[in-house]
Amino acid sequence: MAESPYQAIKEKLLSREMVVLDGGIGTEIVRRGVRWRQLGLRTDADKVQQIHEDYIAAGADVISTDTFQLTRRLFLNLFHNIDHMRRIGREGLEHQAEELTGRAVKIAKQARQAGAQGRPVAIAGSIAPLEHCFRPDLSPPYAVARKEHADTAKLLAQSGVDLLLVETMNTSTEARAALEAALETKLPVWVSFVLGPDGNVLSGESLAEAVTAIEQMKPDAILVNCAPPDDILKGVETLAELCALPFGAYAHIGHYDPPSWKFEFHPQFCDVEGWPPQRYAEQALKWRDRGATIIGGCCGTGPEHIRLLKKTLVEKSEA
Repeated sequence: MAESPYQAIKEKLLSREMVVLDGGIGTEIVRRGVRWRQLGLRTDADKVQQIHEDYIAAGADVISTDTFQLTRRLFLNLFHNIDHMRRIGREGLEHQAEELTGRAVKIAKQARQAGAQGRPVAIAGSIAPLEHCFRPDLSPPYAVARKEHADTAKLLAQSGVDLLLVETMNTSTEARAALEAALETKLPVWVSFVLGPDGNVLSGESLAEAVTAIEQMKPDAILVNCAPPDDILKGVETLAELCALPFGAYAHIGHYDPPSWKFEFHPQFCDVEGWPPQRYAEQALKWRDRGATIIGGCCGTGPEHIRLLKKTLVEKSEA
């Protein structure tokens, strides 16, 4: 039987070899002229697949599904309640999240088949906070989060992802609920926290305490993400001091101008708000030097950032 893509990743982690993640998905969709309504999955599946393929070509070992915050809650929050949705909403809207999740995983699989060329590339099912990732005050109680994340984790697992990426968690309570739900699928799970400017969890909770609690639940890796590169460095330093598991990081660049990220850049060079690929890769070297072995990009980064990361963190070190 052929080795699973994740098994190859796992072996790299155990031997402390570098694992390269992909970069931003939603922001890259917008950058390519697609409205991120329904995550581009209904009308522009070909462009979503091309983004995955571009990240694979850039050298990513792991690509993440286009499912960030793709939940039933995402659609239900736009209505008074479920009865109101059924009365005035489009037919079948209450099942939209399930349909699009399956489609997102299928697109990622097609991209891997088209672009991996025999290289092991794992597909991570993205599971995000149930409410806005920058609003930890909106995070639901544990029991509610546990149930809703279980629905998402089960659907991603049934659709055929290789691992689950519980990412951008802004409270330790929701992170634990999502991790517990994800572990029930028996798939490998990585957990990542969004950071504040002090390098702690965005809720204000100590990252050190959150890491200790999560580590006891035995995910395969712990990461920090969705904060500016300098803030990410603070989080990596905490992980280096405390975390016995493989750990990593992926930062965002650019500026958030609701409802989406805004960028001033030349597409060829991805010079986003002062973080072109070269500078980003130089910052990532600091994360690696502190022990991070899983590194990629978050909102605003693109395939060129990942391409240079691969050359800087992996290919040059092997030369």
